[in-house]
Amino acid sequence: MNKKVSIIVPCYNQAQYLEEALQSVLCQTYDNWECIIVNDGSPDNTEEIIEKWCKKDGRFKNIYQKNGGLSSARNLGISVAIGEVILPLDADDKIGLNYVSLAIEAFEKNSSLKVVYCKAEKFGEEIGEWKLPSFSLFNLSRNNLIFCSAFFKKEDWKSVGGYDISMKHGWEDWEFWIAILKNGGTVKRLEEVDFYYRIKKTSMLQSMNRKNEIDILNYLSVKHVDFFVKYYGSFKEMEHQLTVLEKMNELNLKSEKFVIDVFCKKFFGFTVFGKYK
Repeated sequence: MNKKVSIIVPCYNQAQYLEEALQSVLCQTYDNWECIIVNDGSPDNTEEIIEKWCKKDGRFKNIYQKNGGLSSARNLGISVAIGEVILPLDADDKIGLNYVSLAIEAFEKNSSLKVVYCKAEKFGEEIGEWKLPSFSLFNLSRNNLIFCSAFFKKEDWKSVGGYDISMKHGWEDWEFWIAILKNGGTVKRLEEVDFYYRIKKTSMLQSMNRKNEIDILNYLSVKHVDFFVKYYGSFKEMEHQLTVLEKMNELNLKSEKFVIDVFCKKFFGFTVFGKYK
């Protein structure tokens, strides 16, 4: 069990949190890693902090680019990574001591694995378990189920062209998981809590406006139409299934109706539920 792991840490205006993230990397019980920190044109003192950590341990590496956004920064880091297994880590989050070792152990035991992640906790403005639905492709078609800090193979990143740099308003992780998983491969969630997601008063997802949300859903519906049709079915099937479920009071279907109306509006020119305005 000696696979090289490349941990990719993009940083833009997150200097106040960066050292906590890097300390969590340094404390890993698995030592065959490199950590590539990508300064995405950050105007704060990110560069100073990166240089400090590169001097502390030679496994930390520094890359700078003009601000290109999160997907661009991740892609740059992964493109120069020498590890066959990749772990993205946002500069304001943290990982547990055993996360890398447990993930590599899982990959060694199951060659069909494409993604390995774990249980997670929130910290910062909100604390407690971060409860996410169990993984299935059906559930993935409804919403993102895997946070950004999950392990995958560099070869799979290459096969889908990396993270989509056009998705600058968010949900790039959801698109990436769909891209690498929709045509096969398995996913494993570790039972240990080894990812810590910082909750702040403001974040990219919290600041997403309705127009950006609609634009992203439109884009995803077109790019992965094969995936969504497979798990949603035709618009008539969706309408029937949701009507039955609504009558049974089993689900709050507001968000699903919105997604369906985006899909139908895009491809058929009309809406089923009138939720898309």
